[in-house]
Amino acid sequence: MPLRNVYILIVAFFLGLLCHATARQRQSARVIGEAVDLVNRYYVDSVDDRVLLEDAMSGMLQSLDQHSQYIAPDAYEAFESFLQQEFAGIGILIEQPDPDAPVRVITPLVGSPALRAGLLPGDEIVEVDGVDVRGMPLQKVSDRLRGPLDEKVQVGLRRGEDERLTVAVRRGQIALESVVGDHRNRDSEWVFRVREHPRIGFVRITSFGEKTVAEMRQALTQLDNQFDAFVLDLRGNAGGLLNAAVDVCDFFLEEGLIVTTRGRGDKIVSKATASAGTLIDPQKPMAVLINGESASASEIVAACLQDQRRATIVGTRSFGKGTVQNILMMEYGRSALKLTTARYYRPSGRNIHRRRDADEEEEWGVSPDPGAVVELSESARQQLVRRWQKATYPVLQTSPEAAPPRAQQEAPASAEAPEPAESAESAQDQPDVSPAERAAGRTSESDEAAADSTADAPQELLPRDDPQLRRAIERLRAALSS
Repeated sequence: MPLRNVYILIVAFFLGLLCHATARQRQSARVIGEAVDLVNRYYVDSVDDRVLLEDAMSGMLQSLDQHSQYIAPDAYEAFESFLQQEFAGIGILIEQPDPDAPVRVITPLVGSPALRAGLLPGDEIVEVDGVDVRGMPLQKVSDRLRGPLDEKVQVGLRRGEDERLTVAVRRGQIALESVVGDHRNRDSEWVFRVREHPRIGFVRITSFGEKTVAEMRQALTQLDNQFDAFVLDLRGNAGGLLNAAVDVCDFFLEEGLIVTTRGRGDKIVSKATASAGTLIDPQKPMAVLINGESASASEIVAACLQDQRRATIVGTRSFGKGTVQNILMMEYGRSALKLTTARYYRPSGRNIHRRRDADEEEEWGVSPDPGAVVELSESARQQLVRRWQKATYPVLQTSPEAAPPRAQQEAPASAEAPEPAESAESAQDQPDVSPAERAAGRTSESDEAAADSTADAPQELLPRDDPQLRRAIERLRAALSS
C-alpha cells in the first residue's frame, strides 16, 4: 500500500474518533434538551426554561463532590466581588431576623458612604429609590442598594417608632478587608497587637482573596518585628485563593515545601516551596488559631506551618477540605463552573480532605497540637463572633443592640463557605481568668507606649472572653521563657 494511503487512513481514523466523541457529547446535550422540551409540553404548570437548565446543571455537579457547583449568572457577580474584595455599594451590614419585617441596619462599615450619610444601627430600610422594600427578602434589598459607582441611591428609613426619613447616599467602591487586627484605635485603624499583651503581634485573616497578600504584607511591615511572639488567627476562615495561602506561608518560612497539588490519576500538578527571606523573625514563637470553620486555603496555611514546625496550632480541628477548585467560564463569562480539579497535600504528604462518610476517628483536617485543643460552647462561640464584630465595626460599641452572631453584609457572603458539618466544638465551658491572671502579661514601659492608643477600650473585648486566644498566649509565653 502506498505510504500516502497509510497517512490518509490514519487521518481518517482520528477524524472518526473525534466525530464519535463529539456525537456522544451532542447526544448527552440532546437528552437534556429533550427533557426540557417534554417538561414544557406536558408539566401541569408552566416552567421557565432557564430555571430547568440551572437545576439540571446543579444536579449534575452535585453527583461529583460537595465543592463542585454551577454558578448562575445572577450569582456570578457576587462571587467575583468576594474574590476581588470590593464592590460598588453604600457599605452597610444588614440583617433580617424576621422574613416578614423590613431589613435592618446592623452597622455602617468604617469609612463607608453609609456612615458619612448618617445611617445608624437599628435603622429599618423601607424604601430604595422610591420602591417599597418592606416585603422583600434581604438579598433583593441588597441588590437594590448596590449599583453603578458614584450614583446616588435614595434610601428610605424608619428610625425608632415614629421617625421617617430619606437619605441620599452616593455609592462608592467598598473594599472588603481580609486582614484585620485585634481591635481598632481611636482613629478606627487596626491595631495588630493583642490588647492586653501588646508585646504579642496579632493578625486575623478572614478569607483569602486577591488583596490578602498585600494586606498581610502591610500588617507585618507595620509591626516590623517589634514584638516578642505572634498569633495568626484563621478561625472562621472558609478559604479562597490557593496562591494567596501559599504566599502567606512564604512570609513565615525561610525554606521548605508548602503544599503539593495532585490532579487526575494522582499526577503531581504543582509543588509550592518557600523562598529565602521572611517578614517575621524565624526565632520568634508563633501560634495559629483554627476551628471547625477553618477550611481550604486556611487549612493549607495551618498544615504547612504545623508540618514545618514553625507554629503551634491551637483551637479545634479544622473543617477538612483538601480539594482545589478551578473557575471555568461559561456563557461568554456570564456564568461559571466551580469544578474540583485537584487535591492538595500538606508537606508531610497527607491529604486533609474529609470524605462525606468520614467519622470523627479518621484522620482528616488539621488538628491542634497536643495540649492545645480548646473547645468552646455555643454561647462562647457566639460571644467570640460578637467580639469580632464589635472590633470590626466601631459603631456597634455604642449601639444599644449587640450584633447577632450571624449577619449578612451588603457585600456578598463568602463564596468558599463550607457546608454545615458536625461541630468540632463541645458544650464544655471554659473558666474565666482572674484579674490577677489577666494582669500577669509581660508589660514594660515600651509596652505602655504601644498600648496607649487602646487604653479606653471596652472591657468586653478582653482576651478573657476568648479561651483559645488565651491558650495560644500561654503557649507562646512558655516558649519565650524556655
